[in-house]
Amino acid sequence: MTQDQLAERSGVGVRTIRGFETGERAAPRMATVRLLAEALELSPAERDALVSAAVGTTASGEPSPDPTPEPQPGLRSEVVESVAISSDGSGVGTAVGTGPHSAPESPRFPESLLDAAEQLAQEARSRWQREEEQRQVHDPFPLPVRWRSARDDVADHDENVYNLGLGQDEPMPRARELSGSLADVGAAYRALPSGRLVVLGRAGSGKTVLTLRFALGLLKGRQRTDPVPVIVGLGSWNPADVSLRDWLAGQLERDYPGLAATSYGSTSLAAALVEAGLVLPVLDGFDEIADGLRQSALRELNGTMVPFLLTSRPAEYVAAVDALDVLTSAAVIELCDLTVSDLARYLPRTARKTRSGTRSTTVWDSVLAELADNPDSRACANLATVLANPLMVGLARAVYSDQPGRDPGELLDGRRFPTADALESHLFDNFVPTAYQDRPGSARSRWDVRRVPYWLGYLARHLDRLGTRDLAWWQLGDTIGKSMRMLVVGVLTGTIIGLVQWLGYTLLRAVLRGGDAAFDIMFGLALLDMLHVGLASGLAFALVHGLVLVFGTALEPARSRIGFRRGEVNVPRTFAARFRIGLLGGVVFGLLSGLIWGAVSWLLSGEPDMWIPNLINGVVFAIVFGPSAGLAYGIVGMFQTSLDIRSISRPGDLLGLNRMTVLTQLGMFAPLFGLIVGLGSAPVVDLLQHVFGRMLFGPTDALLWGGVGMVGGGLGYVLCMTAWGQWVVFARFWLPLTGRLPWAVAAFLDDAYRRGVLRQAGAVYQFRHARLHDHLARVFEERDNA
Repeated sequence: MTQDQLAERSGVGVRTIRGFETGERAAPRMATVRLLAEALELSPAERDALVSAAVGTTASGEPSPDPTPEPQPGLRSEVVESVAISSDGSGVGTAVGTGPHSAPESPRFPESLLDAAEQLAQEARSRWQREEEQRQVHDPFPLPVRWRSARDDVADHDENVYNLGLGQDEPMPRARELSGSLADVGAAYRALPSGRLVVLGRAGSGKTVLTLRFALGLLKGRQRTDPVPVIVGLGSWNPADVSLRDWLAGQLERDYPGLAATSYGSTSLAAALVEAGLVLPVLDGFDEIADGLRQSALRELNGTMVPFLLTSRPAEYVAAVDALDVLTSAAVIELCDLTVSDLARYLPRTARKTRSGTRSTTVWDSVLAELADNPDSRACANLATVLANPLMVGLARAVYSDQPGRDPGELLDGRRFPTADALESHLFDNFVPTAYQDRPGSARSRWDVRRVPYWLGYLARHLDRLGTRDLAWWQLGDTIGKSMRMLVVGVLTGTIIGLVQWLGYTLLRAVLRGGDAAFDIMFGLALLDMLHVGLASGLAFALVHGLVLVFGTALEPARSRIGFRRGEVNVPRTFAARFRIGLLGGVVFGLLSGLIWGAVSWLLSGEPDMWIPNLINGVVFAIVFGPSAGLAYGIVGMFQTSLDIRSISRPGDLLGLNRMTVLTQLGMFAPLFGLIVGLGSAPVVDLLQHVFGRMLFGPTDALLWGGVGMVGGGLGYVLCMTAWGQWVVFARFWLPLTGRLPWAVAAFLDDAYRRGVLRQAGAVYQFRHARLHDHLARVFEERDNA
């Protein structure tokens, strides 16, 4: 076997195998040795020889030490499940320890799982570094946000936080005396043996930036067996339906599609990493969970001993704790407000210097001097209250520091802004127009600035209707009513297939049958055929799409590509699953086509006798199209291959991947489907003639069925049954046509990210902050209702 083949059979990384063969690696773990022995199908004697060679000596000739490093304190709970390798080499999740105070054991992981964790760490580091740059966290330096221990009654006992057993009297740190800056959070977390920390802060206080700094800090010193910190928003979690581990695995598969590849049988790579404790959840936004589910979420978190960092607004977290219990073994800290002194050190350094007499000044100097000299005045008190919030400081910087010619002195106009709320509304209202204002030296904006707030407001309102903060390109049509979605899909699909039928089916018939078909074209009977096909196929695909919406799951983007290297794909299982889907779709479409064709024929001709032959057509179509679609879809599925973890880093990457995957599937499925229909229809018709009687069918009809089925079936599948097809129908056609979004939606979203209005969270976008989201949604609704 080659190294690649051995790696695929054993689950051991190619680099590890190469290292053993070249002598670069020594003292392998017993788990790795067992995996290789099983993959090589060694005899008992050969297995003993391999084990002896592996554990005998190191490369230096010294006795082999235990190669597994101790886990870093505070980064993995002793009770987290890890993947242990049984004697038969299979990956099995086993519990390490029996309680919160059990002795730690060194976990052992398959090399392939450690390689996946390493790739995940590299991709996560790259993403969050870009996000820091986009948020200008270090420009010119991070805001001096500080934190301190929260009130004592919302945290667990110090003895539980520091894992002290009964009767242990040694001195310990006091969790209620924690304090520091954003740079100190990582060190404070490492000092917690429980590995559980809750961060409280009001809206805009810097919780999300804290998670970035925390994750990057842990990644900087990460060892190979340490868990990878992964930031996920909690708003989409429904603890009543899915456990924390399963939900976390799903989020990883969404944001890192390469982790959707199967591993250890039917388990995804994401699930294997979670179960092994190689993922440290950084759970952002406990307050974003639906009101009635927060207690269930708290109960679910307490039902596991998974280490995590969790952020929340204080009121929502305290209410859940008061109604249920504190988070077991968790320390709790809260973020502090910025002071006028903090502002005086930060804001002037974000603005350009100007010469005033003999000294340099900035537009902020006079404002900050007024805040320091007259703190008790109404205008100064309001402005100090607003700018105590890091989010508002960021908005004020964008409006006044980054935009030439703006004077922040207007913020001290007490008559114009009588309250702190009025000041905040002013900053929100000016942020979007400022972000889209053309600046010297930059390219001219392609967007109508007057329409941008409306488009952003529509997106914010769309997310509110979905009950999420995550703006996913494949869900842009989900808030359109089901009836309207079916109508749009049916009209578009029927029109395209009808035109294809008119140009292809009838012209081909004219060539093959001579004058009669040419006569049809000249006198418009070809248009009648187009009407039949268009109405029948449009209604059929509309009904199929409606069945998917009602009984199926949401159309998710493909997290694989088409290729000849299958990786971890189980070919028989994949073919069987795809065949069932194709068979069902083909049978439903065939039956509906026959029934609808009969109805259309009856309405146009008024002859009820048209029903019987078209009912027979429906049965024939179902028997022909069902297995044909199943075979074609199953064969295409056999070429599905998993992604590299680092192949998707932005929402646009996933969109581009799906476009390529769907078009490749179309290029394979349509010819296969047409060929199978063309070759298989004649035997089916010959067989059914013994049941239904003589049928008018010949080689020409088989060819025509195959050609029109190839184009119509392929287009119908793409537009009705894929996430990218729904993106094309609604985001690229319907929503721009109705004025709710611009025509170039993908470019608009990417541009909004570059301007700081949106942020990226894996494969989805989010608004820069939840408060900006809420503000835009409220303004849109007020305008829509006016």
